[in-house]
Amino acid sequence: AGGDSHTLAWFSSNRYLTLLPGASAKILAQQRIMLSPVVLGVKKSTARKFGWEGNTNLTWKDIADRAAAGQFNFAMTDPSASNSGFSALVGVASAFAGTGNALTLADIKTAPMTALFAGQKLTAGSSGFLADSYVKDQDTLDGIVNYESVLLGLNAGNTLRQPLEMIYPKEGIVTADYPLMLLNTGARSDYDKLVAYLRKPDVQSRIMKDTHRRPAITDVQPDSQFSTQVLVEVPFPSSLDVVNQLISIYLNQVRLPSHTYFVLDISGSMDGSRLDGVKKTFANLTGADQTVTGQFARFRAREEITIVTFNGSVQGVRTFTVNDPTPGSADLRQVLAFVDNLQASDGTAIYDALIRAYTLAGQAKAADPNRFYSVVLMTDGENNAGNSADQFQSWYRGANPTVRSIKTFAVIFGEASPAALNAVASLTGGRTFDARTASLPVVFKEIRGYQ
Repeated sequence: AGGDSHTLAWFSSNRYLTLLPGASAKILAQQRIMLSPVVLGVKKSTARKFGWEGNTNLTWKDIADRAAAGQFNFAMTDPSASNSGFSALVGVASAFAGTGNALTLADIKTAPMTALFAGQKLTAGSSGFLADSYVKDQDTLDGIVNYESVLLGLNAGNTLRQPLEMIYPKEGIVTADYPLMLLNTGARSDYDKLVAYLRKPDVQSRIMKDTHRRPAITDVQPDSQFSTQVLVEVPFPSSLDVVNQLISIYLNQVRLPSHTYFVLDISGSMDGSRLDGVKKTFANLTGADQTVTGQFARFRAREEITIVTFNGSVQGVRTFTVNDPTPGSADLRQVLAFVDNLQASDGTAIYDALIRAYTLAGQAKAADPNRFYSVVLMTDGENNAGNSADQFQSWYRGANPTVRSIKTFAVIFGEASPAALNAVASLTGGRTFDARTASLPVVFKEIRGYQ
């Protein structure tokens, strides 16, 4: 939007950035620093069972066939929130297009992508969180799509019960090249020195050894941790419309739909600007936010939304189904009208509301396991009614595996206890987001990448 004043930008990839109108003009210089293809890591036993071990002829169709048959499931980040998921989606769509050229709108084939993503059982808004979640859920997952560097790092650590076999589909992959970008012309001399340093052979060797990324210069040969398979690089779409439409198709048609449980504090302390912030958040999620990231954070087609409101006790539970995600649709107006009518009063029974949400979510997941389920907890205070934190933890640990597979993403807000919310997130495998330094709409938009 033009408000950034940093000297440098260093993303894993700038391919999407350079398609945005006006963005290229802000990049005064760029140089790639390291390389890491986005690939599929598969449990050794699964790879052996399917004959994938050491198979350099494996295709995305082979993987999709296993996923569609319910024989293979995997983790991948949300393409609208994380570059590893975005890169994988481009690679998959290009593979199924089968043209060998840069993807066009006419090339996007939803049927084979739907078959493949039927096997996606874990999503996340960042590659690091996805890796941590895979470790936690590794007994129920067959594989993970992520940067090669992340997967090699998992293999090198002591957290996996089975090593991952690297799969490089032969139609091609997309590689992150970590371009260091200069945004301030006055720093050109320092930028040149920094780039020269990072691309020195000894530094490139250290990057390779310490981070499991491939060197970006030919003077340093990749070491033995990397496959010697020749990698085919997929041509990147040259149109922003194609990329945005691809992400939209993934979110609204191809991937499994989600069911999100919003546990919202409407205690007396929420009265005024705080509750207004909640209402603005839902206005944005129903279409008011027209920014690039806002458009991808909206409620999606086929999504189910359950809102659990609480003060000194659970006040209400309402579920909505989004058939039409178009801003202003009747489905989204119903969600917004419900939130707009909320009023604040009374105390704060956080754990009673969480137990209600988890009970409902567990029942829903048992009835329809082919969704992404998550709980979002938003409170501005400390628990002062109903079950205690210890009682909730005891209840949760005694719940069935279906309930315990659902993560809570908690928002630290107002006078809420960071320690208490961090404990809930840690217990359930979720994470916390801090709305004390960012607005509620921004925080909720970030959470959408995990749903």
